[in-house]
Amino acid sequence: MTHSVREFDAGEAARVAESALTSDAGEGAALVRSLARPPAERRWTALAVDGGVVMASLNSVDPAIGHVDLLAVEPSAQGAGRGRALVRAAEDWLRGQGAREARFAGNPPCYAWPGIDVRYTAAACLAERLGYERYEVAWNMTADLRHADLSVEDELAGLKRAGVSVHGLGAEADRGRVGAFVAEHWNDRWAWEAVNAAGLHYAERDGRVLGFAAWGARPSWFGPMGTAPDARGLGLGRVLLRRCLAEQRAAGQDHAQIGWVGPLRFYSRAVGARAERVFWLYRRDLA
Repeated sequence: MTHSVREFDAGEAARVAESALTSDAGEGAALVRSLARPPAERRWTALAVDGGVVMASLNSVDPAIGHVDLLAVEPSAQGAGRGRALVRAAEDWLRGQGAREARFAGNPPCYAWPGIDVRYTAAACLAERLGYERYEVAWNMTADLRHADLSVEDELAGLKRAGVSVHGLGAEADRGRVGAFVAEHWNDRWAWEAVNAAGLHYAERDGRVLGFAAWGARPSWFGPMGTAPDARGLGLGRVLLRRCLAEQRAAGQDHAQIGWVGPLRFYSRAVGARAERVFWLYRRDLA
């Protein structure tokens, strides 16, 4: 069956995503909106067929790499070739932009997932049928906000004695100052996430930022976070993490995803988080 691919309608795309993304219940529309507001310099597109949508972009660091950022087909429309038609259309667009490789992998700083969630098995099967090879595995951790101990009073008192103060979201000038700190110690992608996050907390001493944590740059997820090398060992990470998660709980979340995790032990000990969501990253050459 041939499917006519067209430019997407935002409302239609949000509806399709809400219906199709069953492992991200209630987030489909927010993901579409988020991907449609990337950094100003990003080249991206969104395409649709009846009952399906795909969003794609060029890599933020290497424009020779393209990303399939989101692929969603309504359950009632699956099995009729819509996913295949959408991926091929996204590849054609990426090829036209100069990309030589396509990936089912997150394109930081504005992304939906690190790769294909293994629970979306049909998407992984489609990627493999279309010639994509699996090249990496990533995972998230889940923090249960209903039962996690998120208290920080004792730690804050200790930090205060050490001359360290901890702050929540303040003026735009604060976001800019924290963003500059993140860019200096990590990269511009993390800095964009910090500046554009729904929640941002940071620690400072004598007017110098020492660490930060953010949530909501990717809708409802926690991250990124980091502490300056010379400030590690003060317990800043635990405090900043707990403050963010407490804010997410106050916003109505029962659970928080800690995205694209590195240090399993830290999050497990700090808030009882467990490794849960697994993502396969795929790529193929665009001949």
